[in-house]
Amino acid sequence: MADLPARANLEQLRHQAKDLLQSAKSGEHEAFEKIGAVSDRLTLASAQLAVARGYGFASWAAMKREVERREILDDRDLRRLTVLLAADPRLAATEMEHWCDHPRGASPLAYVAMLRYDTSTGEWRDVAGTGAIARALLQAGAPVDGQRGTPETPLITAASYGDAQVARVLIEAGADVDARARDDSGGVPGGTALLHAAVFGMTDVVDVLVEAGARIQSIEEAAAAGAIGDWLADAHADARLRALVMAADHQRLDVIDQLIAAGTPVDATDAAFGRHPLRTAAGNGRPESVRRLLAHGADPNLSDDEGQTPLALCRLGRRGDNRAERDEVEAILAPLTANRPGTDGVRAW
Repeated sequence: MADLPARANLEQLRHQAKDLLQSAKSGEHEAFEKIGAVSDRLTLASAQLAVARGYGFASWAAMKREVERREILDDRDLRRLTVLLAADPRLAATEMEHWCDHPRGASPLAYVAMLRYDTSTGEWRDVAGTGAIARALLQAGAPVDGQRGTPETPLITAASYGDAQVARVLIEAGADVDARARDDSGGVPGGTALLHAAVFGMTDVVDVLVEAGARIQSIEEAAAAGAIGDWLADAHADARLRALVMAADHQRLDVIDQLIAAGTPVDATDAAFGRHPLRTAAGNGRPESVRRLLAHGADPNLSDDEGQTPLALCRLGRRGDNRAERDEVEAILAPLTANRPGTDGVRAW
């Protein structure tokens, strides 16, 4: 049994059924067997059913509805979504299944919260209209904190993928801002939405959550939020270093200054997670942090275990929605970086 491709569309699936029927009528054994497994007649309807069953659906109509639902969500088409949910409100909450890029399934709310990441290209992007789509799903009955037993709430998903629009809508609808992910969630085990947004560098969502009253529970989260206050006095050295990485990733310049003034080494690497302040800031396209760390004496030629300098990591650029910022970081680092192996190299993330 196969899963639907990420860009499945009904026209392609109709052609697939027609081709299967033609092959069966031409005497191709495998095609004949596929149709024969669901019907004793060689008709287009039986070929369509065979195609649907091959993708794990009980009927052609069920597969057609699922493909249409994803297309509507991908396009953020509020008008079509309103019509779809008026006909069947259950589609606001029932799990999306049999997609190759979401093998564990996803609720419609969680799927919308993930749209900033394009699974077909592996790049990040800005998307408009996700907040309105999330609101329509909630109004049709989607549970604001997800179905019981799911690994993480939709708010945690929105935090991980950096969708501040969806985060605001969920919070307005009463989402639990301090809910924790399960240990098997695949994100930050046991982490809140705030911790997920902090770890994944989603500053806009950090700000939304803090404004909504999310509890700050560590100096690392405080650094991501931009005010470490009383956390600094009691924090141990490893926590201070992680906080410096967070401050660099979220461009909290005053926090960078405070942590370094308190003795946090500017060029240390966090032993637990392998993150380094300047390399993190460069790799994620944070020009103001790069400038501030360099002003504090950070070494632009200090490479990671794979020989990647901050400049090389900037050029790898995993965040497709901030190319201008990465260009700015490159302009800062290029004159300061020695011409040696690893400066221009590219490796897969």
